[in-house]
Amino acid sequence: MGEIGPIWARDVQGHRDVVLEIYSPLLARAPKAGVEITRDIAYGSRSRQRVDVYRPAGVSAAPVVMFVHGGAFIRGDKDINAEVYANVGHYFARHGCVLLNVEYGLAPEFGYPAGAEDLALCVDWARRNVASFGGDPARIVIIGHSAGGTHVASYAFDPALGADLTGVRGLVLVSARLRADVHADNPNAGAVRAYFGADESLYDVRSPVTHAARSQLPMLIAVAEYENPYLDVYGAELLHRVGAARGRTPRFLQLPGHNHISIIAHLNTEDDHFGSELRAFVAINT
Repeated sequence: MGEIGPIWARDVQGHRDVVLEIYSPLLARAPKAGVEITRDIAYGSRSRQRVDVYRPAGVSAAPVVMFVHGGAFIRGDKDINAEVYANVGHYFARHGCVLLNVEYGLAPEFGYPAGAEDLALCVDWARRNVASFGGDPARIVIIGHSAGGTHVASYAFDPALGADLTGVRGLVLVSARLRADVHADNPNAGAVRAYFGADESLYDVRSPVTHAARSQLPMLIAVAEYENPYLDVYGAELLHRVGAARGRTPRFLQLPGHNHISIIAHLNTEDDHFGSELRAFVAINT
């Protein structure tokens, strides 16, 4: 991890695989007892409109955490492998929450704003159904990682979507792509174009950071020390815009030693610094 951090951006996909190789065996040995899982529940009619529910056995009226995975808009699943992103579900369920692990449609078949629209469908499903899994539909916190963070932020901020935020108490944006860009040193420029479209003149109005100042939702912004190019910059831009509008900045974390993948892959291991911050945010806002 120490070796690949400073050179992370030279080979994002290759280093991603290294991180998964490091963390998967650790997560395989991580605590999972007492967690009940219901997989592949349909929240819409399309094949990828599916959600997994992780819950503590016997829970009732618990806070609900929704997790939206990354994958640069064109790839990614709610389960990268047997351990990631199930680790997020186990972690929050072990700490008394009902966790919804959300899958959504991918570009280029489903371009902007399809990811945010899928999330809106899943939030609506949660309002109607999560109580039967022991969750409180009036206490929802949504976490998005990478492209998933884009979809969460678009859902919450973009006025073109007109989202119903009933029951949503807070947002956590982790290593999120908050601005569409196709810079030459963006390793995912092609994927950004596949989702946001070929017309770059629309990128600003389609970027969630453009509209963030209108939101009053509590939020936590987190980035890794070793990020995909510009994602930490866009996180800081969001911090400034929201802080300037509110007169007070939201919570902002930069996790030392972590990279774009390990910032999520390490959850449910002995390293609980970020996890404890997430749990505190959920507790304060629900």
